[in-house]
Amino acid sequence: MNTPRKSLALLVLWLNVLWPASVLAEPKDLDVLGWVEWAYLADLDVELKAKLDTGAETSSLDAHIIKKFRKGGKRWVRFGVDDPETGEEHVVVRERVRTIGVVQHDGSRQTRPVVTMDVCIDGHHMETEVSLIDRSEFIYPLLLGRNALTSFALVDAGSTFLGEPGCPEKAVETEPAGE
Repeated sequence: MNTPRKSLALLVLWLNVLWPASVLAEPKDLDVLGWVEWAYLADLDVELKAKLDTGAETSSLDAHIIKKFRKGGKRWVRFGVDDPETGEEHVVVRERVRTIGVVQHDGSRQTRPVVTMDVCIDGHHMETEVSLIDRSEFIYPLLLGRNALTSFALVDAGSTFLGEPGCPEKAVETEPAGE
């Protein structure tokens, strides 16, 4: 067998046998969650439904009365989050991590402040970045994007509520990737 054919044969062997084994070895350590799950905002003691959207990079949270301000040389945001169960409004003040630009469905560009929130889903506790936006027209007040999910979850697009609701005291600390 000449050298180019031998190289091609080795490449085919690697692609069919060795490469899939190495790629498929990782997912067994990931939890399989539905495209809708219960999420717990730990620092607010609020549980709400979250859409798990791997098509979105950054997570977003339904917030209202979003006010940006500066204090002590830092950028801050004050906003309200409603508890869907009780209707109680939580006024939250967080340091603004950054501002992102999001292209809307109609092609227009919208800027959103991003803050860090304590989120727990299926026993995984994480501090993750969320953009703040009025999501009152959407069914789910929290959208968790792939940056929040990639280190611990696979999303089953045909199922909902596969994870355990709530946040046990000994939740697994999860570091969101790519933020």
